[in-house]
Amino acid sequence: MKIIIAGAGEVGFHLAKLLSYESQDITLIDSNKESLAYADTHLDIRVLRGDATSISVLKDANVQDSNLMIGVTASETTNLTLCMLAKQLGCERTIARISNTEFIDDKESIRFSELGIDELISPEELAATEIKLLLNKSAFNDTYEFENGKLIMVGVSLPPTAPFVGKMVKEAAKIFPELHFMPIALQRTGTQYTVVPRGDTIFKDGDQVYFITTKEGVEELYKLTGKKKEEIKNVMILGGSKVGFKSARDLCMNRFNVKLIEKDKEKAFDLADELPNALVINGDGRNVELLEEESLESMDAFIAVTGNSETNIMSCLVAKSKRIKKTIALVENMDYFQLSHSIGIDTLINKKLLAANNIFRHIRKGEVVALMRLNNLNAEILEFVVKPSSRVTGSIIRELDFPRSATIGGVIRDDEGIIALGGFEIRAGDRVVVCCLPEAIPKIERLFL
Repeated sequence: MKIIIAGAGEVGFHLAKLLSYESQDITLIDSNKESLAYADTHLDIRVLRGDATSISVLKDANVQDSNLMIGVTASETTNLTLCMLAKQLGCERTIARISNTEFIDDKESIRFSELGIDELISPEELAATEIKLLLNKSAFNDTYEFENGKLIMVGVSLPPTAPFVGKMVKEAAKIFPELHFMPIALQRTGTQYTVVPRGDTIFKDGDQVYFITTKEGVEELYKLTGKKKEEIKNVMILGGSKVGFKSARDLCMNRFNVKLIEKDKEKAFDLADELPNALVINGDGRNVELLEEESLESMDAFIAVTGNSETNIMSCLVAKSKRIKKTIALVENMDYFQLSHSIGIDTLINKKLLAANNIFRHIRKGEVVALMRLNNLNAEILEFVVKPSSRVTGSIIRELDFPRSATIGGVIRDDEGIIALGGFEIRAGDRVVVCCLPEAIPKIERLFL
């Protein structure tokens, strides 16, 4: 695919890096000389210096022959404008990064597609949604919902007390006669090696395991993994950033008791006006005495979303030392993901990764309606819509020429989530959730074209 990315900031650079690994034809546009120079020396892409809303710059980037324009500059207005121009100049598809989530809430009435903008993404909104999901599934350290929870992906680190540690996958499946979950990926503790489990794969203590499950299966997984379903009610948020504000707003709407700590006095007063159901405190959240004065030990969850990754990690460690049930830290450095479990923080989230997941589904072949890349794992989970012409249509799963480095986790049919085993027949219109390693992606895409 020929892809143009406008904006060489954190999100733009991260996207360009991921896409360049897949040998996509990438052009990166930015007016900042230093940002482009760094991208040019580190990535195998074309860089173009200039204003992305300039028609001459867009033409120089061959926008008329491009498959996708991604606007991820720091300016929401610039992103919307350049996507409109790109569409008018002949680009097939456009995606704009925004910060005003009203645009997403009202996208049906505004009809942005008629203006030339096919997709809107807000990394801050995606992060706030991720935080809300994690608190609702508090025993798990990673989670994602397909089709509003018809199928759910959960990640969990296996404790030594889990009843199926030391057992093969097929043995663990016999513990529950009616299967409501399927292991789709695991990573051995202390390694960077990702495994797509088969029947003879043995679960080990400390494995980070990802399951696809239905709502019924979530309760079974709590029992099987030896985790307790903790009730989360009292939440402390450190940082009144966009993510902090949106998280507090969403959690208050879901009847959580929220305390938000913001260092900037003026910003704290503004947040207090905008969040009447939250208790906003003006203070430095790095001060342990302040956290203790605000009853940190009585909180069920602690969420650190300041603009500083190290502050977020250290404050979460303080919270964990007070036996807080759930800690979540927002980080910018992807390398920190390798440390999250070893240093004791429950979950790290990254806006760049969330935005990339949302955008990547437009790059995959076949009709992909959802995609996520697992934190610190070399694997993707894709949700395909099966077409009448797809090679998998009418096929029994066990008879498919499916690569060993991929597995079907579940199927959504007639608005119902199904854990599909070997004898299941795939039909047109099904939404199939597949987990696969990078080497299997081209073959999987061909099966669903």
